[in-house]
Amino acid sequence: MQRRIFGQSTDAMAQQQKKSSIDKQIDENLKRVFDQTLNEELPEKFLDLISQLKAKESADGGAENGK
Repeated sequence: MQRRIFGQSTDAMAQQQKKSSIDKQIDENLKRVFDQTLNEELPEKFLDLISQLKAKESADGGAENGK
């Protein structure tokens, strides 16, 4: 026999609390991974490519104006 509180069974309430706990853990882990990724340095290869693009843009006289 299930107890009902405000139209919900205690089992349903327990499942909802468990889901909320899992959702909270997922949120915390996603935020942690995002923060770690955000704070990572760019690989040297990407920095080199950016430098090459900037040099090419300067050599072209910036004719495209960033388009």
